[in-house]
Amino acid sequence: MSRAHSSYIPADQVTEASSWDFGAVDQASLRFAAKVKAQTEAQDRARDEATRQAGYSEGYAEGHAQGHALATLEGQRQITEYIETQGQEAAHQFLSLFQSAQEQVEQSQQALAKGVLELACELARQVLRRELTTNPNALQPVVREALGMLTVDTKLAAVRMNPVDLDVFAEELQREFPNLQLTLVPDTGISSGGCLVEAAGTVVDGTVERRWQKAVASLGLESAWEQGHDAG
Repeated sequence: MSRAHSSYIPADQVTEASSWDFGAVDQASLRFAAKVKAQTEAQDRARDEATRQAGYSEGYAEGHAQGHALATLEGQRQITEYIETQGQEAAHQFLSLFQSAQEQVEQSQQALAKGVLELACELARQVLRRELTTNPNALQPVVREALGMLTVDTKLAAVRMNPVDLDVFAEELQREFPNLQLTLVPDTGISSGGCLVEAAGTVVDGTVERRWQKAVASLGLESAWEQGHDAG
């Protein structure tokens, strides 16, 4: 075997030799094992923490749901209790206040309506007084209506009128009712514009006072005709 292909190193070429130490390999193995163990422990801790967090979250969610349900039930119970006690009392108080306010509004409306009617009656009184003063013919349909209310068998009738009106209508009445035997009686107690017809125990009141009283009574008022006399 030639020198070039020899696997051995000649002794004369070996200048220095040292023994092989396996300590370095053992230390590396130990460090690797410790690293693997640390990683395993870290993974275990992470898994435990994840499990703990999952359990905490599940418990929190369950507790929150239970608490919410309890709070909802408690809220519903309180609402029901309020409606059954204080709610009904408050509703009754509100209804009472509403009815009282409604009554006050109705009373105000009635007072206002009555005031408007009274004002309208006062204006009508003044207009009617002026009409009776300036237009004597205004009495004619009143006397005609009063005589027309007598029965067909009536032949005698007495007509009481204010002397001023009687001077105007005496001849007119005689011509208009030729079949009646009229007795025209001047009466200062009868206001101008009115008349009183008497026949066979029947009395037809056509005085201004009576006609006015009936007119305002139909409106639900009480107002005497004499109230506006001075203004007329």
